[in-house]
Amino acid sequence: MDANIVVMGMESVGKSALTVRLLTRRFIGEYGDIGKCPLFILFYLFIANFNALMPFLAIKHLLNSLLCLAESIYSHSFIVDGRAVTLNIWDSHYSQDFSADSSLFEKKVRWADGFVLVYSICDRASFNTVSWLIQTIKSNKDCLSTDKVPIVIVGNKRDLHHRRTVTSEEGRLLALNTHCQFYEVSAAENYHSVLMVFHGLVDRLKDAKLTTKKPLRLKGIVKSMSAVFARRRTESF
Repeated sequence: MDANIVVMGMESVGKSALTVRLLTRRFIGEYGDIGKCPLFILFYLFIANFNALMPFLAIKHLLNSLLCLAESIYSHSFIVDGRAVTLNIWDSHYSQDFSADSSLFEKKVRWADGFVLVYSICDRASFNTVSWLIQTIKSNKDCLSTDKVPIVIVGNKRDLHHRRTVTSEEGRLLALNTHCQFYEVSAAENYHSVLMVFHGLVDRLKDAKLTTKKPLRLKGIVKSMSAVFARRRTESF
């Protein structure tokens, strides 16, 4: 099964830390943007795949990641219930100016088969943003039933429980009311809990019968981003 996944959430909630933990089993630096050190990440991807695969397959994974680097889209393969699964994971940047990025957001939603929505348990605003994202995704997703949109909600930074402002019960209640799945994890401390997040999403993808891979269509995505950035430059003058 191949599927396209978008990881969304406010800045500094650990989206990239979550993605990198899945890809490399390692926690790299503080919760931040891996886009600032792409070659470093690609090196880790190569080493991680080299240990598990034949050399030419490791190189293939590296080249695929290089092709998607500009958009922070990474390809990762693993086994779930004895079945090979490949996820194309878009580590999405968050923009507070949704009106400027609405076209790109809609493309992300159409491209994606499933969504990982991340908030920090130490940041109430990031939790509220996840609630808004769920509504916006479902309103943009072309589905027979919005209840079947594969979404998992992830409360990250569980290791910082002493700074918690969002309870676990609030996360579970949001998931229950929106027909999503809920996990609370620490990308900084635990690889297996992060792996369970993506395994859970794969299960929801199976339930939704979204097992046919869509093409990446990176050219269209890049074109949309270029248009957004060009508009911003024009508005700044």
